[in-house]
Amino acid sequence: MVVEISNFINNVFVPTSTRLESFDPSNGQLLCYVPDSDKKECDIAVEAAAQAFKSWSLTSHLERAKILNRIADEIEKNIDELAKAESQDQGKPLSVSTNFEIPRAAYNFRFFAAAILNHKNESTELPHLKSFNYTTEVPSGVAVLISPWNLPLYLLTWKIAPCIASGCTCVCKPSEFTSLTAFMLCDILLKAGLPPGVVNIVFGLGSKIGNELVTHPETKLISFTGGTVTGNIIRQATSKQPFKRLSLELGGKNPGIVFQDADLNKHIKAIGNSCFQNSGQICLCSSRYYVHVSRIKEFLDLLVNYARSLVVGSPFDSKTNMGPVVSRQHYDKVMSYINQAAKLGCQILCGETVDEKPAELNSNGYYILPTVITNLEDSSPLMQEEIFGPVVCVTTFHEEDEVIERANNNRYGLAATVWTKDVGQAHRVSRALLAGTTWVNCFLIRDLNMPFGGFKESGTGREGYPYSFEFFTEKKTICINYA
Repeated sequence: MVVEISNFINNVFVPTSTRLESFDPSNGQLLCYVPDSDKKECDIAVEAAAQAFKSWSLTSHLERAKILNRIADEIEKNIDELAKAESQDQGKPLSVSTNFEIPRAAYNFRFFAAAILNHKNESTELPHLKSFNYTTEVPSGVAVLISPWNLPLYLLTWKIAPCIASGCTCVCKPSEFTSLTAFMLCDILLKAGLPPGVVNIVFGLGSKIGNELVTHPETKLISFTGGTVTGNIIRQATSKQPFKRLSLELGGKNPGIVFQDADLNKHIKAIGNSCFQNSGQICLCSSRYYVHVSRIKEFLDLLVNYARSLVVGSPFDSKTNMGPVVSRQHYDKVMSYINQAAKLGCQILCGETVDEKPAELNSNGYYILPTVITNLEDSSPLMQEEIFGPVVCVTTFHEEDEVIERANNNRYGLAATVWTKDVGQAHRVSRALLAGTTWVNCFLIRDLNMPFGGFKESGTGREGYPYSFEFFTEKKTICINYA
């Protein structure tokens, strides 16, 4: 049954006269009709958020925290339905949606509910002037929250939770490729008792409504997670409105560095996950590996064996480790890089063009085998550009200083992984890498109290606590003289 999605404005479901088609990536069949919104819907949604801000910004921290916790309660009550929808819409294995991504969406609300109740202001005293100063934080206004298709509900709630906990209101724009769980969230917000206009969700094409939202004179903040090209479009679009605050979490071409003392047998699963988790469709994946020349054969043997051990299949098969990529367009993009590797004389050790796909895969689905490529130059597009699929490129290095320089020779700087037993080396290299997050002997362990964001073209700003609150509020100083 095809799902008919509607916009959610001022706590009312609002259909549009035109709509887009969204497809199930596991079989290519029509899954949803998504609103093809335009300026009219954007203006109505922003106005609803602006009106709601007048009262929501004045609610107590306790009242906001209660509502955030009720939203988390409702998500947890509906984990099975949300997980099924997420896997059908995005292609990830049901086990991942059920055990990780949907619970994390609930946790986002619980985390920021607790954070706002425990958030402290600063104060100083000047006894010789019989005065003291303290700070307070004022919600900034209406935020535009634009979320990507790779972790749909997880990343949408990562933005909504701190936004409304801070006292701001928002207009959300999920990806047109993965709108289903955002639509289901609307009903959850109603059940949780969120007042009208605090969260509005407008669906449609980014190229059509994104500009309308980010340049609207009533929107004060833009939080975007997605590709660097779109991030630069947002920068340019808002350049004539320089007082808008931007938080941009953009692309990554993340290096992994394997030193000669790395315990490969212990860490190969984590290394493999850093390459292929979510079919490589995580901005934090390590998609270019630098391996000490003395360990390259062992590394490649282990990684190829791990890649071939992964079961590529239907998101709803309990044996599946990797589902399809999100869309036909993205499938074509990833495959274009793999085909380019063959033309450039690179060596494809496993995956596409080398191994046969399982016979039971639906031929209309967007499945790509985990692919390992070697014999590349650092200047190759495969080593420099974000592929964002189950493809990892592997090369060798000899010296620590050499590999740091090569790893940093890229326009991105979102994340990195380092694999070594040498604690001193771990600290030296982590400090030297131009990356917002570096994992040592692990991958994707996240503490929401830590800042998240990138260097260079991987973005602007940081998310997490207290960094998200700093983004959504204006800090002011109040001075009291008690003479």
